[in-house]
Amino acid sequence: MQTTRRKGTLPPIYTKRWQKHGWVGVALVMIFWALNWSLTGIRTHLAFFPMWLGYCLTVDALVFWRKGTSLLTRSPRTYVSMFIISAPSWWLFEILNWRTQNWYYDGRHYFSDLEYVVLASLSFSTVMPSVFGTAELVSTFKWMHRFISGPRVAPNKAALIVVSIAGWLALSLLLIWPIYFFPMLWLSIYFILEPINIWLGNRSLARYTAEGNWRPVLALCIGCLICGLFWETWNFFSYPKWIYRIPFADFMHIFEMPLLGYGGYLPFALELYALYHFVVGVGGVNKANDYIQID
Repeated sequence: MQTTRRKGTLPPIYTKRWQKHGWVGVALVMIFWALNWSLTGIRTHLAFFPMWLGYCLTVDALVFWRKGTSLLTRSPRTYVSMFIISAPSWWLFEILNWRTQNWYYDGRHYFSDLEYVVLASLSFSTVMPSVFGTAELVSTFKWMHRFISGPRVAPNKAALIVVSIAGWLALSLLLIWPIYFFPMLWLSIYFILEPINIWLGNRSLARYTAEGNWRPVLALCIGCLICGLFWETWNFFSYPKWIYRIPFADFMHIFEMPLLGYGGYLPFALELYALYHFVVGVGGVNKANDYIQID
């Protein structure tokens, strides 16, 4: 069943049909969450991917239940490709972290380099599907409707050049003085890629803010913050696990993450959005360019 909707309006909630993959997702989360926290010894490397795959499937089913369409049901093939794009995208942040050293993995020494790369890549593959699925779920709530008529921000050519220069400058400062400019890890990639996506004709958030529609921006930020809370919760009693070392902000921890660190999830969502559309745009995957529906 398909419906059409005016751009910038909430889709009609016309279905309460729960998809079978949602039950699979719930089962995966329950089983592997319990196993991950209860077994002794090394366990997270086996439980992390199925647990987060379960999260992705559960959220996707919730989205379909609320609006009759979802990432998986719109295109299973594109949904799988999102996992493939997600893994190298997160490796970019891991590479930058080699310089900042803001987090490390306790238990890494139990694995060979090859084992680590394979297992980590499998885990990293769930980042984009979980964030984009949760963002789409957030966008279905009626209170989000108030953000479709906000200030119109349409960057001109000069502004895009300034943003692009700022992005490269932020990345340079991050690499030169990581102890002071480590927050740029969560801003520089977006500042670099957003102008490129606009120039190449790829989908961008400026496409919405130019019309005063801030719902996609807000949905992404809230969706990523929700995922962040789950990441940190499930990480806390896991092993191997990640641990943070954040200069000047290593206080008031909620799980392993310092309180101020949760702010990084907000711009991180925008970076993921820009990364995804840069990849599918350069790859010429026109269908995937309009795949994420959070507007």
